[in-house]
Amino acid sequence: MVMIFNISMMCLVMSSGVWVFCSKRKHLLVTLLSLEFIMLSLFLMLFIMLNMFECEMYFSMMFLTFSVCEGALGLAILVSMVRMNGSDFFSAFGILQC
Repeated sequence: MVMIFNISMMCLVMSSGVWVFCSKRKHLLVTLLSLEFIMLSLFLMLFIMLNMFECEMYFSMMFLTFSVCEGALGLAILVSMVRMNGSDFFSAFGILQC
């Protein structure tokens, strides 16, 4: 019963991250933070499932490595966008106005 509650709570957390990702599209930083929130909730769900079935944790470490690489790539895009345009507004980005 406790495991079902944990899984339903993680699904609620992930759906709130998806809602923020879909609704707040003005700033790149908010979009990246919501993606990281979704990745963290997926990691916790994966960790709970692997512990529940008593499996090895190698896949969770690989998942965590890829999510860190995704975060670093997003921050690099954010820094280059701020240096070129002066802000992280999507409306200030010239290519997206076409």
